[in-house]
Amino acid sequence: MSATQTCHPQSTKNWFCWGDSAVGKSSLVLRFVKDQFDDFRESTIGAAFLTQTLPINDELAVKYEIWDTAGQERYKSLAPMYYRNANCAIVVYDITQAASLEKAKSWIKELQRQAPEGIVIALAGNKLDLAQERRAVEKSDAESYANEMGLLFFETSAKTAENVTELFTAIANKLPLQEQLTQAKNASPRGVNLSQARNATQTNGACAC
Repeated sequence: MSATQTCHPQSTKNWFCWGDSAVGKSSLVLRFVKDQFDDFRESTIGAAFLTQTLPINDELAVKYEIWDTAGQERYKSLAPMYYRNANCAIVVYDITQAASLEKAKSWIKELQRQAPEGIVIALAGNKLDLAQERRAVEKSDAESYANEMGLLFFETSAKTAENVTELFTAIANKLPLQEQLTQAKNASPRGVNLSQARNATQTNGACAC
């Protein structure tokens, strides 16, 4: 999916993507932003920043500014830099690795303790294309946990693109967009300067993936 061209007013939101190493966080984001998949993608070092714009309805499009963070333990201490002002977060686990769900649960607890009040959190079980041969986490178990914790929940496949756009759209629909719509209608139609948007992230809130 190439970056969407739209004439709608935009609401800019920052996203944070978190999960264990090799669960497919970067592949999930790359599929959403560029509609690409790489079987041999290298692990993220530190964090990567990507953007995408998606129409939500006839009146508004959401510009996603996505921080894709490394899953290795040595980078965990950097995570608060990205989720501290986040509007939303996607925590990813691998449905073929039960331990990755347990790690995701610990990160969700940290987000709920430390992230801004009102942050929208989604739990994504990735690698759905491997469900028949290698599933180790039952959908019903993960979904039950998500419901208990008040999270959005999707099983996704970065490889086949199943439920990827649906995941990001569902999160956007949970965000308080009406205020941003009013502001966007009253703003200059020239668009968003990326460098300004990055600076604004430090104070205005962001979503982390």
